[in-house]
Amino acid sequence: MRWWDIDRVLELEKELFPEDAWSRGMFWSELAHARGDGATRRYLVAEDDGRLVGYAGLASSGDLGDVQTIAVARDQQGTGLGARLLTELLRAATAFECAEVMLECRVDNTRAQRLYERFGFAPIGFRRGYYQPGNVDALVMRLTDPSSSLDDVQGTEING
Repeated sequence: MRWWDIDRVLELEKELFPEDAWSRGMFWSELAHARGDGATRRYLVAEDDGRLVGYAGLASSGDLGDVQTIAVARDQQGTGLGARLLTELLRAATAFECAEVMLECRVDNTRAQRLYERFGFAPIGFRRGYYQPGNVDALVMRLTDPSSSLDDVQGTEING
């Protein structure tokens, strides 16, 4: 993801997450940490015939990675795009030498929870009222040794 992708990312963000969409400033802030020798972020977009159909981001701090966001256009859900985006984030976590990766997922998003479980993420707790303004709880999940989960998905690539 680059700065020129932000407008298209925001369109998809607002469509998929109308109540708790990220702002332009939040994406700019994340991308500011995604370049150069001291980069601590990895953000990417997926395109289909020039149309942005997904995006994802990971933050790292020390040996801990955190999946910040994964979004897939509704007409692309169920195609494996979410798995390809997550694979790229786990590759980035491995490159950042993260020993574990955390994430929060809406408790009512069972499709995403199943995806994360397929990659080895396990539930470890809840964050009450995490998603605002809807006051929706988050399920906290953790993956230890992200590089080991990539062994099952080798060869999966994403363009964009």
